[in-house]
Amino acid sequence: MTLPDWFDTVTLVPGIPLVGALLVAILRDSRIGAWVVIAATAAGFAAALRLPGQLGSGLFLLVDPLSAHLAILTAFIGLTTAVISRRFIAHELATGALDAGRVQSYHTLFLTFLGFMLLALLSNNLGVAWVALEAATISAVLVVGLPRTDEAVEASWKFFILCGVGIALALFGTVVMYLAALPALGPGYGAMTWTELTLAAPNCRATLLNLAFVFMLVGYGTKAGLVPLHSWMPDAHAEGPTPVSAVLAGSVLNVALLLIMRLRAVMAANAQAIDPGPPIMVLGLLSVLLAAFSLWGRRDVKRFFAFSSIEQSGLAAFAIGLGGVGATFAALLHMTVHTLCKAAVYQSVGAASQRKGGQKFTEITGMIASDPALGITLAAAIIAVAGLPPFGLFASEILILSETMRQTPWLVPLLAIGLLVGGWKLLARLITLCLGAPTQARGPAVGWTLLWPAWLHLVLAAILGFAMPATIAAWLLAAAKVAS
Repeated sequence: MTLPDWFDTVTLVPGIPLVGALLVAILRDSRIGAWVVIAATAAGFAAALRLPGQLGSGLFLLVDPLSAHLAILTAFIGLTTAVISRRFIAHELATGALDAGRVQSYHTLFLTFLGFMLLALLSNNLGVAWVALEAATISAVLVVGLPRTDEAVEASWKFFILCGVGIALALFGTVVMYLAALPALGPGYGAMTWTELTLAAPNCRATLLNLAFVFMLVGYGTKAGLVPLHSWMPDAHAEGPTPVSAVLAGSVLNVALLLIMRLRAVMAANAQAIDPGPPIMVLGLLSVLLAAFSLWGRRDVKRFFAFSSIEQSGLAAFAIGLGGVGATFAALLHMTVHTLCKAAVYQSVGAASQRKGGQKFTEITGMIASDPALGITLAAAIIAVAGLPPFGLFASEILILSETMRQTPWLVPLLAIGLLVGGWKLLARLITLCLGAPTQARGPAVGWTLLWPAWLHLVLAAILGFAMPATIAAWLLAAAKVAS
């Protein structure tokens, strides 16, 4: 395949959602917009499924097993969330929580957010990745503020300020990385591409690499929800439309973690640069511990699960910091199954909050008694996120603990404490949400037919954890080798 043919094929993956966003904006019909979103995400997912057969790289785009895997996962979550969004947003429109104009804005921004995330995943250029992630952030910020309540506007501004600081730090780090590569690659696009940087890293200036690493780690660590710039995430999840949380909770974290993986590979290739593993491990471990203990005392359901996402992102970052093919494989498996399971959680929580008319734990109780289909789905999703078998988080956490025992056994107790505390609180909240006397229902019931996206996620997570096909294992292993 010639370079233009390959380029055109790969650009369809982010291009289709972005064109869909433009079409929604032009049509200015919120009802048609919902179907355009579904069609665009379905077409984008179909294009993403072709990526494993389109491996290659150019000055601006890179398709390797790592980027292809995460792009397929992100496109899949975008599709299932789009299906859930149609019903969720229709209910918000009917109840007056959103007007027709804001619904149209939601559909436009959703596709814009998805398209730029996919572009960041497939980017081979540090500058393009930075611009794409910044564009995705701005889209997400605007979505979070759509309810126009005081709390939503405050959360939107907090999201913008903290992630703006993070992305500014990442931009400075990107400039320094370019300067570090100049002696080896000279001026031009080559000094800005991940593939060229990784090959030329041994000849890059180590002092500048170290400086770039610090700024880029903190900057992209902000988007990954890592301590200390993590506090945007609970507010964004709590106040924004719930379907967006299904994407924010996994996919946007994966974009940032992918960039950290690529950064780690560049740093590890230079013998004179600092070891990138320990700083990443420290941020990851602190995130696990802080988020696990922060689960206690949360009263808002969506805010509670946002802290769970911080914990899981921290665990993936810790595994990335450990390094090696085994730990990276575990990190990729963890990112994959967490994305699937947490999307199922938020898809269920969104339906439950509309059914009960609120999102506080005191407002959502006894879901199995009042709505068996929704209650059982939510319970299964929480069990999956808590890391219990047969779901994949159990397997990935065991793999991460095993790699930790092999490489740094003295950190196993700290990691285990975080996992046990977080898992225990998740199961305690499962009892609160799903069992006991139900609170009064204020919205329409949700049947099994409306919950198939969540169950599709959970089935995939169970397959990955209980009986992973050999082809999938080989694919993840190939992606792990790229990143390690």
